[in-house]
Amino acid sequence: MNIHQLSVNHDERQDRLLLRLNTQDLQEFHFWLTRRMTMRLMPAIEQSAERLEAAQPGVAVTDAPSQQLLTELKRDAFLKKADFDTPFENRATQWPLGAEPLLVTDVHLSIQPCGALEISFEDKSNTAQARSCQLHLQVSLVHGMAHLIRQASVKAEWLGVNNPAQAAEARPVQAPEPPRYAH
Repeated sequence: MNIHQLSVNHDERQDRLLLRLNTQDLQEFHFWLTRRMTMRLMPAIEQSAERLEAAQPGVAVTDAPSQQLLTELKRDAFLKKADFDTPFENRATQWPLGAEPLLVTDVHLSIQPCGALEISFEDKSNTAQARSCQLHLQVSLVHGMAHLIRQASVKAEWLGVNNPAQAAEARPVQAPEPPRYAH
Protein backbone atom coordinates (compact mmCIF):
# COMPACT_ATOMS: atom_id res chain seq x y z
CA MET A 1 0.00 0.00 0.00
CA ASN A 2 1.56 3.28 -1.13
CA ILE A 3 0.11 5.98 1.10
CA HIS A 4 -0.62 9.22 -0.72
CA GLN A 5 -2.21 11.36 2.02
CA LEU A 6 -3.10 11.28 5.72
CA SER A 7 -5.78 13.32 7.43
CA VAL A 8 -6.91 13.50 11.06
CA ASN A 9 -9.97 15.49 12.13
CA HIS A 10 -12.07 15.67 15.26
CA ASP A 11 -15.71 14.73 14.82
CA GLU A 12 -17.47 16.76 17.48
CA ARG A 13 -20.68 14.72 17.37
CA GLN A 14 -18.83 11.42 17.82
CA ASP A 15 -16.11 12.99 20.02
CA ARG A 16 -13.59 10.88 18.16
CA LEU A 17 -10.74 11.48 15.78
CA LEU A 18 -11.24 10.34 12.22
CA LEU A 19 -7.95 9.14 10.75
CA ARG A 20 -8.19 8.89 6.98
CA LEU A 21 -5.58 7.79 4.51
CA ASN A 22 -5.69 7.37 0.81
CA THR A 23 -3.33 5.47 -1.42
CA GLN A 24 -1.86 6.11 -4.82
CA ASP A 25 -4.02 3.31 -6.22
CA LEU A 26 -7.20 5.19 -5.18
CA GLN A 27 -8.07 3.26 -2.03
CA GLU A 28 -9.25 4.96 1.14
CA PHE A 29 -9.05 3.66 4.70
CA HIS A 30 -10.63 5.41 7.67
CA PHE A 31 -10.43 4.74 11.39
CA TRP A 32 -12.11 6.09 14.51
CA LEU A 33 -9.74 6.86 17.38
CA THR A 34 -11.33 7.47 20.76
CA ARG A 35 -9.69 9.76 23.30
CA ARG A 36 -8.74 6.80 25.45
CA MET A 37 -7.17 4.94 22.52
CA THR A 38 -5.35 8.09 21.42
CA MET A 39 -3.92 8.60 24.92
CA ARG A 40 -2.59 5.04 24.89
CA LEU A 41 -1.40 5.13 21.30
CA MET A 42 0.56 8.40 21.20
CA PRO A 43 3.34 7.47 23.68
CA ALA A 44 3.84 4.16 21.86
CA ILE A 45 4.02 5.87 18.46
CA GLU A 46 6.50 8.44 19.76
CA GLN A 47 8.66 5.75 21.34
CA SER A 48 8.56 3.76 18.09
CA ALA A 49 9.65 6.86 16.14
CA GLU A 50 12.62 7.24 18.51
CA ARG A 51 13.60 3.62 17.96
CA LEU A 52 13.22 3.95 14.19
CA GLU A 53 15.37 7.10 14.09
CA ALA A 54 18.07 5.47 16.25
CA ALA A 55 18.11 2.42 13.96
CA GLN A 56 18.81 4.46 10.81
CA PRO A 57 22.07 3.57 9.02
CA GLY A 58 25.00 5.67 10.18
CA VAL A 59 23.39 6.60 13.51
CA ALA A 60 25.17 5.55 16.69
CA VAL A 61 23.00 6.86 19.50
CA THR A 62 22.83 4.69 22.58
CA ASP A 63 21.51 6.77 25.47
CA ALA A 64 17.87 7.83 25.82
CA PRO A 65 18.39 11.63 25.96
CA SER A 66 20.43 11.54 22.75
CA GLN A 67 17.80 9.36 21.06
CA GLN A 68 15.08 11.80 22.05
CA LEU A 69 17.08 14.80 20.80
CA LEU A 70 17.81 13.04 17.50
CA THR A 71 14.11 12.21 17.08
CA GLU A 72 13.09 15.82 17.78
CA LEU A 73 15.62 17.12 15.23
CA LYS A 74 14.50 14.63 12.57
CA ARG A 75 10.82 15.31 13.31
CA ASP A 76 11.32 19.08 13.07
CA ALA A 77 13.22 18.68 9.79
CA PHE A 78 10.42 16.53 8.37
CA LEU A 79 7.65 18.89 9.56
CA LYS A 80 9.39 21.89 7.94
CA LYS A 81 9.25 20.28 4.50
CA ALA A 82 5.93 18.39 4.87
CA ASP A 83 2.84 19.62 3.04
CA PHE A 84 0.00 20.01 5.53
CA ASP A 85 -1.82 22.64 3.45
CA THR A 86 -3.06 20.51 0.55
CA PRO A 87 -6.64 19.42 1.28
CA PHE A 88 -7.36 15.71 1.60
CA GLU A 89 -8.43 14.41 -1.81
CA ASN A 90 -11.70 12.48 -1.96
CA ARG A 91 -10.79 10.59 -5.09
CA ALA A 92 -11.00 7.02 -3.78
CA THR A 93 -12.72 4.37 -5.85
CA GLN A 94 -12.25 1.55 -3.33
CA TRP A 95 -12.84 1.27 0.43
CA PRO A 96 -11.29 -2.09 1.44
CA LEU A 97 -12.59 -1.81 5.01
CA GLY A 98 -16.05 -0.69 3.97
CA ALA A 99 -17.85 2.62 4.03
CA GLU A 100 -17.95 2.92 7.83
CA PRO A 101 -14.72 3.79 9.67
CA LEU A 102 -13.07 1.00 11.62
CA LEU A 103 -13.45 1.65 15.36
CA VAL A 104 -9.96 1.01 16.68
CA THR A 105 -10.21 -1.13 19.81
CA ASP A 106 -6.75 -2.73 19.64
CA VAL A 107 -3.44 -1.60 18.17
CA HIS A 108 -0.25 -3.57 17.71
CA LEU A 109 3.01 -1.83 16.83
CA SER A 110 6.03 -3.63 15.47
CA ILE A 111 9.29 -2.25 14.14
CA GLN A 112 10.22 -4.08 10.96
CA PRO A 113 13.79 -4.97 9.92
CA CYS A 114 13.34 -2.79 6.81
CA GLY A 115 13.10 0.31 9.04
CA ALA A 116 9.31 0.71 8.94
CA LEU A 117 6.69 0.69 11.66
CA GLU A 118 3.93 -1.84 11.21
CA ILE A 119 0.71 -0.66 12.82
CA SER A 120 -2.14 -3.10 13.05
CA PHE A 121 -5.48 -1.43 13.80
CA GLU A 122 -8.19 -3.84 14.94
CA ASP A 123 -11.89 -3.52 15.67
CA LYS A 124 -12.91 -6.26 18.07
CA SER A 125 -16.14 -4.60 19.19
CA ASN A 126 -18.13 -7.11 17.14
CA THR A 127 -16.59 -10.51 17.83
CA ALA A 128 -18.61 -12.13 15.04
CA GLN A 129 -17.18 -9.73 12.49
CA ALA A 130 -13.77 -8.48 13.70
CA ARG A 131 -11.95 -6.25 11.21
CA SER A 132 -8.31 -5.22 10.99
CA CYS A 133 -5.86 -3.34 8.82
CA GLN A 134 -2.06 -3.29 8.77
CA LEU A 135 -0.12 -0.19 7.79
CA HIS A 136 3.60 -0.09 7.06
CA LEU A 137 4.88 3.42 7.71
CA GLN A 138 8.34 4.81 7.13
CA VAL A 139 9.56 7.03 9.96
CA SER A 140 8.63 10.23 8.10
CA LEU A 141 4.99 9.09 7.89
CA VAL A 142 5.08 8.12 11.57
CA HIS A 143 6.14 11.69 12.39
CA GLY A 144 3.44 13.09 10.10
CA MET A 145 0.68 10.93 11.55
CA ALA A 146 1.71 11.76 15.13
CA HIS A 147 1.75 15.47 14.26
CA LEU A 148 -1.74 15.32 12.74
CA ILE A 149 -3.11 13.39 15.74
CA ARG A 150 -1.58 15.93 18.14
CA GLN A 151 -3.09 18.84 16.17
CA ALA A 152 -6.55 17.25 16.08
CA SER A 153 -6.46 16.41 19.79
CA VAL A 154 -5.58 20.03 20.60
CA LYS A 155 -8.53 21.23 18.50
CA ALA A 156 -10.72 18.66 20.29
CA GLU A 157 -9.50 20.07 23.62
CA TRP A 158 -8.53 16.59 24.77
CA LEU A 159 -6.42 17.28 27.82
CA GLY A 160 -3.62 14.84 28.46
CA VAL A 161 -3.22 13.42 24.96
CA ASN A 162 -0.16 15.51 24.22
CA ASN A 163 0.94 15.89 27.81
CA PRO A 164 -0.09 13.14 30.29
CA ALA A 165 0.80 15.40 33.24
CA GLN A 166 -1.84 17.82 32.00
CA ALA A 167 -4.55 15.18 32.44
CA ALA A 168 -3.53 14.64 36.05
CA GLU A 169 -3.64 18.39 36.70
CA ALA A 170 -7.10 18.67 35.12
CA ARG A 171 -8.67 16.02 37.36
CA PRO A 172 -10.85 17.49 40.06
CA VAL A 173 -9.29 17.36 43.47
CA GLN A 174 -11.46 15.55 45.97
CA ALA A 175 -11.79 17.04 49.37
CA PRO A 176 -10.22 14.93 52.07
CA GLU A 177 -12.59 13.00 54.28
CA PRO A 178 -13.26 14.68 57.61
CA PRO A 179 -11.33 13.14 60.47
CA ARG A 180 -13.10 10.44 62.45
CA TYR A 181 -13.11 10.51 66.18
CA ALA A 182 -13.74 7.46 68.29
CA HIS A 183 -15.42 7.80 71.68
